Amino acid sequence: MALSRGFMRLLGVLLAASAFAGPALAQPISSELPLTEEGSALVLDSLGHTFSLPLPDWLSSADRLSGNVIPLFDATFRADDAQALLEIYPKGESEALWKTLYGARITLEASRPLTDYRSAVMFGYSQTCKPELTGFFQFGEDDGETLAPLGFVCGAYLDRLTAYRGEGEVMVMSFRKSAKGVAIVYQEWRGDAFDPSKPETWPVATDVVEARAKQLQDEAALVLAD
Repeated sequence: MALSRGFMRLLGVLLAASAFAGPALAQPISSELPLTEEGSALVLDSLGHTFSLPLPDWLSSADRLSGNVIPLFDATFRADDAQALLEIYPKGESEALWKTLYGARITLEASRPLTDYRSAVMFGYSQTCKPELTGFFQFGEDDGETLAPLGFVCGAYLDRLTAYRGEGEVMVMSFRKSAKGVAIVYQEWRGDAFDPSKPETWPVATDVVEARAKQLQDEAALVLAD
């Protein structure tokens, strides 16, 4: 399966390994989701922000047009004074056992440049994966403070992550910034370990990866709440 030139623009980042990434949230999982549906978007309201997100792409056309998609997926939410994390899974999957994960994180860290935040995210993801099977790429070029979507392939997790031994993942992510914070929206696909240089072995088709990256970039919007 051939990849587009933009899709294969590797950043040349193969980072050393050790355990994922991003500061842990202090609060337990909440059963109440600060999530609503508005038109063709999900809206996360947290930490003084409104984060509009495209609908899960695994839903059928009929589901997406139903106007009531929230009961059609499973989700978890955590928040503390500085961060909020929403994770969405297809029905029947969970935080521990998922094949597809759709997530959004808001962090109150307005002074941090998005490029630094992207570097920190890349380092975090690299800590889960065997270095020789780790790769990052961009979908196109950055445009000033508008960062291109980021892609990540992990052909196999580190052996010490015993719960995920023999598995790998593909991830796409888009970045946003407001006057008070930064945010990411991302999707991950997990499956059997694979060869990153052979897209036909990936747990998701490359056209799905490209389409989702474009959708996250085009449709996600972070604004300060009124």
